[in-house]
Amino acid sequence: MLCTLRAVISKGKVTAAATSAWSDMTRGAQAKAAFATGPRQQDTTLYEFRTYSIKPSMMTQFTKLSNENFHLRMAHSELVGYWAYELGGLNKVLHIWKYDNFAHRSAVRSKLPHDKEWQEKYISKVLPMIEKQDIEIAYLVPWCKLQKPEKEGVYELVSYTFKPGGPAVWGEAFRAAIATHVNTGYTKLVGVFNTEYGLLNQVQVLWWNENADSRAAGRHLAHEDARVVAAVRESVRFLESQRNALLIPAPFSPLK
Repeated sequence: MLCTLRAVISKGKVTAAATSAWSDMTRGAQAKAAFATGPRQQDTTLYEFRTYSIKPSMMTQFTKLSNENFHLRMAHSELVGYWAYELGGLNKVLHIWKYDNFAHRSAVRSKLPHDKEWQEKYISKVLPMIEKQDIEIAYLVPWCKLQKPEKEGVYELVSYTFKPGGPAVWGEAFRAAIATHVNTGYTKLVGVFNTEYGLLNQVQVLWWNENADSRAAGRHLAHEDARVVAAVRESVRFLESQRNALLIPAPFSPLK
């Protein structure tokens, strides 16, 4: 239809019907652009957040088994980090995996059931220990690159749920709020992830601090910083909920 209209118009044979149809299609394209929720995702690299809730009586055994055998899983794809919840959740672990694209993830997942050592030494033993498992797929936001802290510390995962509309609605205000926290210097930003599959309108922000006390002291200073207060006040207009968790990296975690 669109090609036919263009051909008619280019030949100068513009009828009232053709002009009307062309105008309708143009308005439709403009309307779609107006309702777009953000720029096209160019980077295909994706991050898989896997959260396991472990039976309380088996957490110690689960941790020991993971410390001894998780290297078997790491041989298949890149592990960004692995943490145990210290605050904000009990008997839970989080690991984040990096994949080039969905085809890469599928290829890796298809090989895991055939890894006999991984299945026998780990999977068959931990399955009875797991109460619940959650998986989310996310992308790094365009203005953030994944950072690796220079030394060991603790991590804070802040999960934000925003009002529907996507980054086109809340992106700039949220970016400004993140930037002001970074500029205070009390904490280090590791990554900002926008969820694609899982709970939508959610952003996961991963921070690093030297320890829990330095994080607490920095937060108090930030709350007294007029720049932080102003930026946060602007961004919370789009916020539905927020949840914080203090995470301790596992001995085998690439992010320590």
